[in-house]
Amino acid sequence: MPQLDINQSFKSARMKINAFLRRQRWKEALIFFFFVLLSVGFWLLQSLQQEYEIEINIPVRYKNIPPDISFTETPPQEIIAKVKDKGSVLLNYSFGRSFAPIETNMKNQAEKSGSLSITKKTIQSDIQKQLLATTSLVGFEPQSIEAAYSKRIKKDIPVVFDGTIQTNPGFHVSGNILISPSTVSVYASDIVLDTLNQAKTVFTEIRKGTKTITRTVQLQKISEATYDPTSVTITIPIEEFTEKTLEIPVICTGLPPHYTLRTFPSIAKVTCSVPLSRFKDLSEDAFEIKFSFKDLEQNVSGTLPIQLTKKPDWVSSTTLVPDKIEFILEQNNLHD
Repeated sequence: MPQLDINQSFKSARMKINAFLRRQRWKEALIFFFFVLLSVGFWLLQSLQQEYEIEINIPVRYKNIPPDISFTETPPQEIIAKVKDKGSVLLNYSFGRSFAPIETNMKNQAEKSGSLSITKKTIQSDIQKQLLATTSLVGFEPQSIEAAYSKRIKKDIPVVFDGTIQTNPGFHVSGNILISPSTVSVYASDIVLDTLNQAKTVFTEIRKGTKTITRTVQLQKISEATYDPTSVTITIPIEEFTEKTLEIPVICTGLPPHYTLRTFPSIAKVTCSVPLSRFKDLSEDAFEIKFSFKDLEQNVSGTLPIQLTKKPDWVSSTTLVPDKIEFILEQNNLHD
């Protein structure tokens, strides 16, 4: 029977709510709030017909600034203008209208003037072009812009890649990362330049690489310094790799003629990962396993660890079997 009790409870609650809404006082309250909202609406419409003053922010954009130019102080990034008009118009300025930036072009400035200048007349004209005919421009700050600048010193530095490279199983980076251009010019004061020896790319992460990747990446920004260019192109060679096994002779260098050396084994197998495109190019001549006779003289155990003394840069994951050899060093009988 619990289900029946729940249904009866909901029915009783619904009846009480309906009875409350039918009461005379509740109807009177709704009518009262309706007229309050209506009064607020009329008041708002009346207010929007009156004149007010507000401030608007207009951005300033500096174009074609040479990289060897350094401003003594950061020039203003915006103009704050005070305008006057009806509330309905100002509401449009505040929420529905964006302002185009006031632009100045360094190419139009006098060479070697040492100062970038925007006159009051230019600023006022650019602001008024964006205002409606009914809007009055009361004032603006700053009323003119004078930004002093000076020449900076140039230095060429190499670019290095900063990032991580992850490839899918069976794929590897098959060569050096190519950066173009490999060097960039940096403009800064001599104090800053003394601390800069290389330009790093922004941190770049490569995931699941299966083929050669070419990207344009930005250089990491340095305070009080400017790069030219500000970005470079990186090429990361990625190829599918496969295994190849070769037999390499074990060679002793500097062996005196009156000694005979026997090594067990006399060859070692090297297994390595090689790009598919260069599989046929890889031969035994690309590897060497050498050790010095001096290593034998100082060895009394009869065994010697060995390692590759020569291998191509473009092979990876090399494994040597065995990684040590046994040897017998015999002295020959010399007869006159």
